[in-house]
Amino acid sequence: MGAAAAPAEARTVTIDGVGMDFAVKGGTFTALDDIALELPEGGFTTLLGPSGCGKSTLLRIIADVIEPTRGTVDLFGMTPRQARTSGLFGFVFQDPVLLPWRSALGNVELPLEAQGVPKAERRERAMAQLQLVGLDGFEDRLPAKLSGGMARRVAIARALVVEPSILFLDEPFNGLDELRRRQMNVELQRIWAASGTTALLVTHNVAEAVFLSDTVIVMGRNPGHVIERRTIDLPRPRDIDNALSADFIAHEQELTQLLSGDYRSVVDE
Repeated sequence: MGAAAAPAEARTVTIDGVGMDFAVKGGTFTALDDIALELPEGGFTTLLGPSGCGKSTLLRIIADVIEPTRGTVDLFGMTPRQARTSGLFGFVFQDPVLLPWRSALGNVELPLEAQGVPKAERRERAMAQLQLVGLDGFEDRLPAKLSGGMARRVAIARALVVEPSILFLDEPFNGLDELRRRQMNVELQRIWAASGTTALLVTHNVAEAVFLSDTVIVMGRNPGHVIERRTIDLPRPRDIDNALSADFIAHEQELTQLLSGDYRSVVDE
């Protein structure tokens, strides 16, 4: 069991002319304007940008958390609402949001329980995901007894247990120290490759974007817009030592320069 099959002829995520306005005192604030993107099936794409550029807002629009003011979103031939209700995607938030009274296994089982999956099947599927994220042997631990990295892996396992075609990740490693974050990037790359999902990550961390991505979408502010789309042509699998290579550093520098230009435009206004 898993996500409903999407039409075979429509295997991209397409965002066309998406804009988002919010009513504020004295007028309207435009958070996003004319966003147009196409994300291929099976790829790892990152939305990279500074705070306030609307990247999390865009992710929430794609994931049917909020509706855009204008424009359309198509996920493998489905609307965001159809994709959500059919279980096409899983979502990993900035905070793991684990239920403190449920074990790691119980937290991963939760989406299957909500779907009415029989107990034996949901336990088997949840255990398989905990093994995938490297937490077999920790299934009985309560969240308070898990490290920050472990809690985030439980959240990823919970998102994957419904066997989604698409995985959304909204800055899932915020708050971790740099070494732990890099280790989690290695783990996420492995999990993504093994799961076969299409991944869309939101981050403001340039090194993380380079390490994980096939494609990086650089976003700017005032209003949120796409500055540039960059392909990351580094071989996989990547490890922590790759971050010291000349090619990796060159990608980092190029993306940093693009972001620096956006910062300068804000200062100059």
